[in-house]
Amino acid sequence: MKRSSLIAFIAVGILAAFVAAGCGSDNESVGANDVAVVGDQTITKEQFDELIDRARENYKRNKQEFPLAGTEQYVALRRQAMQFLVQRAQFEQRAEELGLTITEADVDKQMQTIKAQYFGQKGKCDDACETKYRAEIKKQGVTDEQVREDVRASVVQNKIYEKVTAGATVTDKDIQEYYKKNKQNYVQPASRDVRHILVKKKALADSLYQRVKNGENFAALAKKFSTDPSSKAQGGKYSASKGRQVPAFDKVAFSLDKGEVAPPVKTTYGWHVIMALTAIKEQKTTPLTEVKPAIRQQLLQQNKTDEMKEWVESTKKEYEEKTTYQVGYEPPAETNAAPTTP
Repeated sequence: MKRSSLIAFIAVGILAAFVAAGCGSDNESVGANDVAVVGDQTITKEQFDELIDRARENYKRNKQEFPLAGTEQYVALRRQAMQFLVQRAQFEQRAEELGLTITEADVDKQMQTIKAQYFGQKGKCDDACETKYRAEIKKQGVTDEQVREDVRASVVQNKIYEKVTAGATVTDKDIQEYYKKNKQNYVQPASRDVRHILVKKKALADSLYQRVKNGENFAALAKKFSTDPSSKAQGGKYSASKGRQVPAFDKVAFSLDKGEVAPPVKTTYGWHVIMALTAIKEQKTTPLTEVKPAIRQQLLQQNKTDEMKEWVESTKKEYEEKTTYQVGYEPPAETNAAPTTP
């Protein structure tokens, strides 16, 4: 259910988009009640345990066994929890360096957007929406303050993204080169509408072919006899694109004159009786002018993603010498095991 994943969505969405933080050094002492020092910020054991508890509750809601201590899954979960908290601290500090200001109004606006999305109507959150939101966070064992903290981190991330990627551009030359390199993606194969009846036995296919030739309604026969679930209800009507069907069907479908019915043809699916409904629309290539805006947007998004990844990697390296972990909380080396998001 959409709303049941609300808190998990807020809590871990920030981590999912970017690269994880690095390991750090030993140039700052870490307090007994803390798990790490990141620059001028401290991450407490309470914060870390809270995130692990959320993961445990999420497993419980999904009726899954929480990973046992010492297993690869448990190690991966703890690593992600620490990476999440460390990166959140990094982003807060880098946001200041970038001159970004995050206000309570920014957080309120994002909170309202999220509430309306999960509990509201027509993009609005009224009293009923607020009541549902409060009930849901109570059910999931988190407070409004904790949700706001996660939402604030999301706002920080979004503002950083906008700032870092503001200069991303795409030239006409970039678009032309992409179109030329991927021109096959813009080719629309020859196509036509056909009707077909699919049956298992050749004898039945032969009988149906003769009935059509004798003037019986093809669509009515298809609705009664065809075993093809995708076209049966439409009287066997099917839009065929050349090269997209099994070869035997394809060959017959594109060799018929408009209105012609072919003798039964066998494919791996069974026996087909095929009738051509329309003339063949010849293959064509969508011109660059028609797809240029879409290509520009695609390339721009890719450039922004690349710039953000580069920025995150730079931040990661910068904070390697500014991050210290409590003994037992250092993120272990990455493994090939698929991580489980907290």
